[in-house]
Amino acid sequence: MNFMSRELPLLKAPQLFAQQNYRDVLKREMDAGKIPLSLGKACPVKCEFCYELDHSYRETLDPPKTTQEDWEFMLNYINSRPTDPLQFWCLGGNEFMEWTDLFLHPKAMEWLEDFLIHTDKNVQFFTVGFVHVPKIHRLVEQYPGRINFELSVITLGAYRQKMMPHAPSVKHLMKVLDGPAVSSANFYAFDQNTMSEDAKTISKINSKCVLWMGCLTPVGGIKESTKTMMRQGRQYLPVEAEKIYDAGLPNSTTIHTEAYVTAFLNRRRIISMFDSLELKKRDPVVMAGSVYRILSMFRKSRAKFLHVPNATLGGDSDCTVLLTLNDIAKCLTNEKYVYIPQCIVESGRGSGRDIAGVHIDEFVKMTGVKVRFLRKIDTKFANNRLFRNGSLQNYVEDYVRNPLMRSYEAFPLTA
Repeated sequence: MNFMSRELPLLKAPQLFAQQNYRDVLKREMDAGKIPLSLGKACPVKCEFCYELDHSYRETLDPPKTTQEDWEFMLNYINSRPTDPLQFWCLGGNEFMEWTDLFLHPKAMEWLEDFLIHTDKNVQFFTVGFVHVPKIHRLVEQYPGRINFELSVITLGAYRQKMMPHAPSVKHLMKVLDGPAVSSANFYAFDQNTMSEDAKTISKINSKCVLWMGCLTPVGGIKESTKTMMRQGRQYLPVEAEKIYDAGLPNSTTIHTEAYVTAFLNRRRIISMFDSLELKKRDPVVMAGSVYRILSMFRKSRAKFLHVPNATLGGDSDCTVLLTLNDIAKCLTNEKYVYIPQCIVESGRGSGRDIAGVHIDEFVKMTGVKVRFLRKIDTKFANNRLFRNGSLQNYVEDYVRNPLMRSYEAFPLTA
């Protein structure tokens, strides 16, 4: 049977919340190391590039605004969990709830301090800057090593108003950066002299925080005009990265690249892992475009590579971890079995489920195609690849200035 003509959604995840109290959902988030505060409404910051603009692929619950009673319930539940000194609890639920900037909650700073006082656990959080200055600096000094504060700068330049019309002012961000609080600041390329100028500005104010840079990847739900700005940044990223590389800033410099760059920087490990699988030439193997390019270039005809676009997320996403079983089903033709990387069914939705919550048994039942898992390619392996070569130095020396890069980027995604 040819499934290419079948309309999506082909596979549906079971409904999770119909019979559940919202606190059961809070428990699910906390079991995954989250601190699920809620604004009780959609995020008012409304960043143009936000990945939550379209989350229709997964079921979420809209919990009411977190009350003091809710907070005490969370604090007690978190305290009942064992403490891992290497774990950082993430402020905000983002698996069964929508992601919002929780420092817009009037009690966020108070509850952050509560967490530090009444637990022995660490905390991390992401915000566009809605924190109280100087309290945030005081807390970091008072609880050294327990706070990982990732500041979403995004951009300090002319694109800021277009991308983040309701974000804090640049003047406020400078105050947040001027002190010990910020662990890392993330910002991106949009045009010439955007990312590179931001790096120099931030470094002058804070020479210790990590500069986490790159380009933004368009996904579903984002306006076309915003997608154009994001894709434009991809074109300018190499020259912007070289400017920062040549500037020799004192900060640690990392780069968060799109999947095709990450795959290239990890090509040797991807190839060696593929070789260890001992697949046969006719074995159909599922992969997103980034890995497809690598294996098609360096291991041509060693297996039947099934390039699966990230259709569920839409946009330009090109990552194997984020493939769904619906994406795979849509690309099947006459396969009797497929090899699927284990990481695809190790999502926060539960064992054996993809990011949309569909279970592998449902895939087999609906498609009639047997599944053989590539157990070695699990979430741990994928996450290690994501960060292992993520320095700006590696990007410039092994990608931008690598002669092989041009042929890699030009390599077609269709046979």
